[in-house]
Amino acid sequence: MPTSILDAIEDLSDTHGPGIACPSCGSGKVAQVLGDNGGVSYVCTACGHSWS
Repeated sequence: MPTSILDAIEDLSDTHGPGIACPSCGSGKVAQVLGDNGGVSYVCTACGHSWS
């Protein structure tokens, strides 16, 4: 069982196959978030870069 939210994110990223990679740092640790207008954006949890 994860001891923190960061451990939980690492556990999830380990179980998924190829997915979205951060265009800034190349990390696969990317969160999908909903914008104010209902659009989808992405945030890299490794470097903080966001894009849509």
